[in-house]
Amino acid sequence: MARGKCRGRKAQAPRAPPPAASSSSSATPPPPTPTDKEPPVNALPEHDLRLILRRLPPADLLRAALACRRWRRAAARALPRAPPLLGYFFHPAGVAGPFPLKPTDKTFHPAVFLPLDADAKRVSLALSPSEARGFSIQDVHLGLVLLLPLPRPKAILPRILAVDPASRRRALLPPPPRAALPGGDDPWRRDRSVVGVALLSRAHPTRLSFDAVCFTVDGDRPRAWVATVRDADCTWRAMPRSEDVLVDFDPWLFEARCVHVAGNVYWHICNSSRLIELDPRTLQFSFLPVPAHIGDRFKKYRLGETPEDGRLCIAVLDEDMELQIWVRGEAKWSDRGWLLDRRMCINKALDAVPGLPRDRTHRWICTWISDMDYARTGKVFIKTWGYGRCAFHMETGKLQRLEMEDGKEHGHPIWAYTLAWPPAFLAPED
Repeated sequence: MARGKCRGRKAQAPRAPPPAASSSSSATPPPPTPTDKEPPVNALPEHDLRLILRRLPPADLLRAALACRRWRRAAARALPRAPPLLGYFFHPAGVAGPFPLKPTDKTFHPAVFLPLDADAKRVSLALSPSEARGFSIQDVHLGLVLLLPLPRPKAILPRILAVDPASRRRALLPPPPRAALPGGDDPWRRDRSVVGVALLSRAHPTRLSFDAVCFTVDGDRPRAWVATVRDADCTWRAMPRSEDVLVDFDPWLFEARCVHVAGNVYWHICNSSRLIELDPRTLQFSFLPVPAHIGDRFKKYRLGETPEDGRLCIAVLDEDMELQIWVRGEAKWSDRGWLLDRRMCINKALDAVPGLPRDRTHRWICTWISDMDYARTGKVFIKTWGYGRCAFHMETGKLQRLEMEDGKEHGHPIWAYTLAWPPAFLAPED
């Protein structure tokens, strides 16, 4: 037994001589290591990794950027230029009766958010029921929402509620102090009219650090009141009245909501052939004329950006239900600095709206453009008098009814909500 044990120990000893060369071919190869089965992701070249990350949806791209520093650097270079569209904010509205009946249901409904996918369902204003009934949205830009109290203030400088729907952070800004006025201005003037508020810039994409403006008309001149917010601190400064712009009409003809287009802020003027423009860098006001082809009668145009390159443009719906897109540009055949870029008849698409009048005059009276999609999706929102609201896609020519489950329609305006872009932790590295 002892000899058997000794022989067994010798056979298992590590000092056993290696097998002969002739028997090496019949030996069983060692099992493959994990490296032999598939190459690690780290072996991918930087260019190939970016190509893969570019195919991911924005939510998955942000998750992949948290894997490691190399992936974060690649994700920063794979980010889309345009911020991802998460959904739309709007105040629902009751359906009005058909023309010529005037709307009877003027109930104010709290703002709702319509997400585009499951990842955006957590986006919310997070307002209490009393706050939701007492505030209306005035601006949505750079991931923030600005709201003003109801009823809309006329001469009293208002408080502004700023909300980040993605993080649900909020700040209630105090009204601009009258002491912020430059010397010599009357702080108690009675001819002041509050038009609206707008977001100018955002200092940090994840903090409540931003600049906002309150637009008023003091007498017959516009004025900008600028709020600088850094986390919980808010300071106001009042700019001098603009001496180059004369408001020779009732300031209540200004639309309260603003439009962010091509880096500037604009306010439409009801039944006017001009818009007022605010340059966020210089805080100077100026008038922007629309094409003379539109005329000076009832205006059915909206300002926006071209989906392809973000140029300043105007969408017009004329009496023949022809949708025209005018872009800003100078040429010999330009009309007040506008060029006709494209035109399309949407009469056939509007035939799908139930009950909409078929004759030319009544259809033009009952139909107008309420907005361009500021997410640059190529859609224009169309409002009808008593026949609901719809969206027309300029590329496909398709018309989509905008209906809610409870019978209400999407109110005006419809704000596209995007994140502040790019995220702070994905700022491109040099």
